Amino acid sequence: MSISIQTTAERLKQNGIIAIVRGDFSVQHILRAADALRSARIPTIEVTLNTPGAQQAIAQLRAAFADTMLVGAGTVRTRAQAEQALAAGAQFLISPNFDAATVNWACAQALLHLPGVFTATEAQTALTAGCRMVKLFPADLLGPAYLGALRAPLDDIEFVPTGGVSIQNISAYARAGAAAVGVGSALLTNNAQSIEEIFARGAALRAAWEQAKYDRAAF
Repeated sequence: MSISIQTTAERLKQNGIIAIVRGDFSVQHILRAADALRSARIPTIEVTLNTPGAQQAIAQLRAAFADTMLVGAGTVRTRAQAEQALAAGAQFLISPNFDAATVNWACAQALLHLPGVFTATEAQTALTAGCRMVKLFPADLLGPAYLGALRAPLDDIEFVPTGGVSIQNISAYARAGAAAVGVGSALLTNNAQSIEEIFARGAALRAAWEQAKYDRAAF
């Protein structure tokens, strides 16, 4: 793992929660939401490439927040999409799948890339390809207990569960050893959502995550 990848990975883990933007959001709403999330101590945001205007949103997020937020691209399924995301300014990539060409290219660019995995075999394949951090997706099918079961033999892989993570289960994922979590609709819903609601949801998720991590460290 290169120094650049390691630095981004450590920052992502320190932040803990990745806010996922997926859907028909205006760029201006995304920028306002990001500001609220930053205030709620969630300074990591992922804009999925199947969100309209995703590349523009990534570029404007980087311009608006510089180093105060970690901005990534999600739903990166091909090398071509990875190249487009990097050109827009993405600092990390997240995929729902494992694509060897994309992984190899990202490693060559010293760009943190989290491929999507679900089984132990897929996780080991990603590790062998150079990915120490992976997206566990869809995490909600089997939940935190499954994460704990995977981590028992694969304790050198850092898992970021995504899919169905909410205020109801974020603590369980933290206790199961998640390196971070990806949170979508439990945090960001649509353009009509108020900034106050985004902040409140973000603050609640942050508090639950930190308390669970503190409790786990104490034992």
